[in-house]
Amino acid sequence: MRSEISRALTHALDRSEIAAWFQPQIDLLSNRVVAVEALCRWNHPEWGLVGPNVFIPVAEEDGMIGEIGRYMATQAIAVMAKWGIDVSVNVSPAQLQDSAFATWLGRLVQRISHPARRLTLEITEGRHIGNVSAVVARLDRLRAMGLGIAIDDFGAGQASLTQLKRLHATELKIDRALVVDESPTAERTMGTAITVAHDAGIRVVAEGIETPQQLEKVKTMGCDRGQGYLFARPMPPGQIDALLTAP
Repeated sequence: MRSEISRALTHALDRSEIAAWFQPQIDLLSNRVVAVEALCRWNHPEWGLVGPNVFIPVAEEDGMIGEIGRYMATQAIAVMAKWGIDVSVNVSPAQLQDSAFATWLGRLVQRISHPARRLTLEITEGRHIGNVSAVVARLDRLRAMGLGIAIDDFGAGQASLTQLKRLHATELKIDRALVVDESPTAERTMGTAITVAHDAGIRVVAEGIETPQQLEKVKTMGCDRGQGYLFARPMPPGQIDALLTAP
């Protein structure tokens, strides 16, 4: 199956099978939509929607992530200018290891009229980040232009508070695994993360909120923004248009 995915993915962008969907983020004080996360979706003509957890690892291993990543960043910047809200887009360590990607993104940001601070790069260390000093230098150049840097999936996988300092992050995303976990250990871990982040002036976003009880939990613990099915599922751009213009 992996080889089939690889072959089908090779020309997926050319066939317009790859699309950017968006999931809203809510300010937990005002309850307003203040941001969206751009999420990659692949609609295969025979298989239907293929989950990113299935095809993104293949794209990374086969060297196609660069092309997909540039497409997603372009889509994120386009809607950022259109909607006038913050937009985050996932960037894989494989992209950050490529100096050409950072150079390309920097040039793209320089051409836009909206402030670069509206754009946040979400980094998930699903793979080894490689030459850390080189990656940090590239991220620092992008940060100097105003872009935000988010550490994604804290509480699941490899994300750690160490990365906040190492990658000079501006945002910490608390994974759903901690949001839904009601154990004292999970609460301590989450509380420590929020305190460390806020002490460093870093915004905290809670992901995977699905119930009013979870919403109350992340509000009480001091998270700044929330994201999850309780508010809205990922949706195509047209539905975001309707959401933002609704009375």
